[in-house]
Amino acid sequence: QVQLVESGGGLVQPGGSLRLSCVASGIRFNLYTMAWYRQGPGEQREFVAQITGDNLGNGTRKYADSVKGRFTISRDNTKNTAWLQMDSLKPEDTAVYYCNARLGISGGYWGQGTQVTVSS
Repeated sequence: QVQLVESGGGLVQPGGSLRLSCVASGIRFNLYTMAWYRQGPGEQREFVAQITGDNLGNGTRKYADSVKGRFTISRDNTKNTAWLQMDSLKPEDTAVYYCNARLGISGGYWGQGTQVTVSS
């Protein structure tokens, strides 16, 4: 059974940092592209960042324009874990953040989400 478990969310002041983790089980982790999406209040889920696995070119990163230069995605295939380091957080980054694991360009598996709130 496939599981993606996110952690690391919380309340942080503007300008602060958080590091989200996504631990995967039940998949050949090294093959999968790992991605982060987010969904703010009343908004649709949107892409944040991704890092490819061996299936599509290992370690290629892509970011949404809104987070470039502030967020960093990484992975450790020996730990079946992906991370999203979020720096210089803004109130508009407030959302539920979801981990996604996929072999192609869409679909795949989803975690349950972790809440990030940026507020003073």
